[in-house]
Amino acid sequence: MKFSEMTYTRPDINALLARCKQLAAKAADAQDGDALIQVYYEQSRAFADYTTASQLANIHYTCDTRDAYWKAEQDFFDANGPAVTNASVEISRAFLANPYVDALTEHFGTTCVAGMKNAVLGMDDRTVELQQEFNALVSQYQQIYGGALVELDGKQLTIPQLGPYKEDLDPAVRRAAYEAEAGYFDAHRDELDTLYTKIVKNLNQQAKVLGYKDYSELSYVRMNRIGYGQAEIQAFRDQVARDVVPELQKVMAMRAKRTGITHPTFTDLPIIFKDGNPKPIPGYQARMDAARTMYHELSPETAEFIDAMFDMELFDVLSKEGKAPGGYCTYLADYKAPFIFSNFNGTDADVNVLTHEAGHAFAGFTAAKFQKIPELCHSTSEIAEIHSMSMELWTYPWMEKFFGDRAEQYRKDHLADALMKIPYMVCVDEFQHKVFENPEMTAMERRAVWSGLEKIYMPWRNYAGNEFLESGAFWIKQQHIFLYPFYYVDYAMAQMGAFEFYTKMKEDRKAAWADYYKLCAAGGSMGYFDLLKYSGLHKVLEDGSVKLILKGVFEELGL
Repeated sequence: MKFSEMTYTRPDINALLARCKQLAAKAADAQDGDALIQVYYEQSRAFADYTTASQLANIHYTCDTRDAYWKAEQDFFDANGPAVTNASVEISRAFLANPYVDALTEHFGTTCVAGMKNAVLGMDDRTVELQQEFNALVSQYQQIYGGALVELDGKQLTIPQLGPYKEDLDPAVRRAAYEAEAGYFDAHRDELDTLYTKIVKNLNQQAKVLGYKDYSELSYVRMNRIGYGQAEIQAFRDQVARDVVPELQKVMAMRAKRTGITHPTFTDLPIIFKDGNPKPIPGYQARMDAARTMYHELSPETAEFIDAMFDMELFDVLSKEGKAPGGYCTYLADYKAPFIFSNFNGTDADVNVLTHEAGHAFAGFTAAKFQKIPELCHSTSEIAEIHSMSMELWTYPWMEKFFGDRAEQYRKDHLADALMKIPYMVCVDEFQHKVFENPEMTAMERRAVWSGLEKIYMPWRNYAGNEFLESGAFWIKQQHIFLYPFYYVDYAMAQMGAFEFYTKMKEDRKAAWADYYKLCAAGGSMGYFDLLKYSGLHKVLEDGSVKLILKGVFEELGL
């Protein structure tokens, strides 16, 4: 079935909530393990229908945030989603109270019961109204960002469409593009600062209601992080500051020598080569045809996957007015179908996001073949991002199809850029911890915190007199800070796993693919540390692991 043929019907929330009460009662009354397992299958089916409708609405809304019909449907899920989540939590309470609950672990794996415990600890009916308010605030941010249009080159451009101008060889053009972007956010700074203050207070209030000191503590529960906490993440950030940032200073020095830009400012950071950055072949169809050929040649498994994606038209990747920024992959449980959303802008980022989101999509597509229920098709984010970031690296041998004789330049740039992003990711994480631990900070105090962290993690940044960015406001345009608090560090942790797979690829590509495929097929049936061990990867949170994992990458980059 093609995506355009997938029918959407607004769920009957009252009927679903009534069904949830029935399921909770059945879970409480189940007289043996087999009966409890059957109830779990029933609740999985009930929620699959709801989440499919929710994702269909969200896809249509983010493809055009101006569409009144889909805006109303998104508002519907924003308003009703918390009640549905809370009803799910009540079912989990009933499962956990049943004396035969261990049967669920035996049948579905170790994450089933552990995940329900975290769900119970992270939500109850006292936070429903606050979650509704948070959802509305998030939608408000998406409208501000998705509706962004700036004047440049005699055109009205979206933020993603500024990408090619930011990589222009003319420094004046680059500066104008960055100034236009910063100008938009500067014009909305009061609105965005106020919005973020409300988000912080809302989430902290949810945490206090549930007995946590602040949302930084509650977030670890809601993100289903099992086996580690804030202390381990702090130790990981310390490793990045100690072992990665000094090496990246060398990368920046090599780039400056290569480009001839001896004192690079923030507008020069995207320039990697003196004659300009590699750009992918022009034309949407040409790129998509290249992607299809690439995945056919990569493996039989990816060939089957990419044919399904094309046959079902599970892409929306072109940038256009009203479209939400960024990229994502989501999953339509009723159809066992992933969906890829992106904003192509004519730069190498088009290839990056396509391969990244294809990694998510391939993992979901693969896990659906092996896992018993949709919930087990998706792991927690610090594993899920290994799927996507590794796929970016798996596709290196086919980059000639996208970049021709500049493919090797692309590979070197991409590898260095992946390394370069890690300090930024942990900077975002530490910033959020400090903000939620000090929720009464003013907007200017938050910016001072960001500026201080930039000096630790990204000392090469020079904003060259741009008042808005020099004030410490860069973080405002990072969507995850508003939409998905505390998610961003998972990218950094996952990048370690992807780099380790990359080293394995160079040693034995066949064996590395077997381990990667195992990881994708396992979905969320095991916890973070168990999945790392299962696929032969190191625990990145242990002291010294970052330097060990990155040894091969440092050597390849000449560090």
